[in-house]
Amino acid sequence: MPAGIYVGTDDGLHVFGSQTRLELPGRRLRTLVADGDKTWALVGESEIFNAGAAAIWRHVTRLRNVKTTCIHPSGDGLLIGTYGAHLYRLRGQRLEPVESFDLVDGRAKWHAASGDQPSVGSIGVDDDGNTFVNVRIGGIPRSTDDCANWEPTLDIDEDVHQIIALPGDGPLLAATARGLSTSWDHGGAWNHRALGLDGTYCTAVGVCNDTVVVSASEGTNGKGAAIYRGGLEGVRLERCGKGLPDLETNIEPHCLAGAGSTIAFGTTTGAVYASADAGRSWELLADGLPAVRCVLVRE
Repeated sequence: MPAGIYVGTDDGLHVFGSQTRLELPGRRLRTLVADGDKTWALVGESEIFNAGAAAIWRHVTRLRNVKTTCIHPSGDGLLIGTYGAHLYRLRGQRLEPVESFDLVDGRAKWHAASGDQPSVGSIGVDDDGNTFVNVRIGGIPRSTDDCANWEPTLDIDEDVHQIIALPGDGPLLAATARGLSTSWDHGGAWNHRALGLDGTYCTAVGVCNDTVVVSASEGTNGKGAAIYRGGLEGVRLERCGKGLPDLETNIEPHCLAGAGSTIAFGTTTGAVYASADAGRSWELLADGLPAVRCVLVRE
């Protein structure tokens, strides 16, 4: 796929790069993930699309009688998370449930803050093949053997909103209600970073070069919502201000993303902000779009 900032909305995919264009018009984008020169998209509640280097989208599959929440490529197919906190895997044209995920220790205690079903919020896979699944609310189960077996890592009540597994020797990052949580040993031990945050309720996280950028507020109502940045190995996070207004709502999971020195986020009110210097300064990229549901930055 060409370099640019890809913004999935309630009405199509808006691409900002050498040219500004609209793709998949009329469709609600839920998640965008890069997979080499390919991009995967979760559309609506159950449809999967992908596009290669030519940026031509094709319909891959549709899950029937299942509400999907997120997707992520793995070494053995595309992993798909759902409401009810289940996993599926797409291998070529074959779609199959990951039944081992239904046997995670402590699963009976998973719950949703609203009293509804728990759900898979995001998925990460690191370079060593470890798979991490963020359950709302159920911590972060981990598999070290290609989804054959699972074990919990964070406490079930941690309330994790989004995870990112970085390549190479990078850490596992989690935006949680307690702050930005970081693990350098594949989820074995966790460090909770909240120094510098005005509120610890972190909802989305992105990375550009060696800088982590996170959205945080005082809670579910989005009071005091702001964007913060800091070093991957640092302690303190600093509030981003140059070029940014006061935010009215929380930035939703999957709506903050980076690559290289570029980072961008979108809001449910249809605004998109981007930074070319790892979050030091920002500019308004677009306004008046349909509600933004996901953002992807490609170099």
